[in-house]
Amino acid sequence: MLILRKIGVTGGLSCGKTTVCQLFQKRGAYVVNADALVHQLFSPQSPIKKQLIELLGEEIFQDPQVDTAKIAAKVFSNKEILAALEALLHPKVIEEIEKQYNQVQKRKEYTVFVVEIPLVYEIKKAHLFDTIIAVISDPKIAKKRYKEKTKHSAEEFEKRMTHQLPTSEKSARADFTIENNGSYAELESQVISIYQQITQE
Repeated sequence: MLILRKIGVTGGLSCGKTTVCQLFQKRGAYVVNADALVHQLFSPQSPIKKQLIELLGEEIFQDPQVDTAKIAAKVFSNKEILAALEALLHPKVIEEIEKQYNQVQKRKEYTVFVVEIPLVYEIKKAHLFDTIIAVISDPKIAKKRYKEKTKHSAEEFEKRMTHQLPTSEKSARADFTIENNGSYAELESQVISIYQQITQE
């Protein structure tokens, strides 16, 4: 039986990881977003709701929508809380990725299995993937995108980036690097090239 290739897409903030994953999806990939899985874990039905309340307080579940800005303010200003939260979330996220991979492999409908997982190196899970792709951008371009998309400040961008490996290091460790400083067409061209290499191996 052919093994469905498992690809991890990493990179810094606002470098274009989601767009790259969408371009793979256009070519028949099954795509999982690790951040979306994290968001699901903050739902009122979460299997780790009790632990989240103990760590972050009951107020995070008081509204129908979890206040991600409140959570970010707590964790990005306290390394101990951030580390405890990540220890709680990451095993669940990896478990769900593996579960979906096993289900998708049986269906034989997809060409590759792509996971957008920004912290794959930080959580030491790169070995779970056949291929890692780093999406990088000029820091000035990434910062501008981040500010436009989130309405957050440049300081917030810098604060969040301090919790990640530098994109240059991610690029050096990855199997492929995509530079996203130009047009959508240029980005798509790079994705097509890597897709062809991966599926022809």
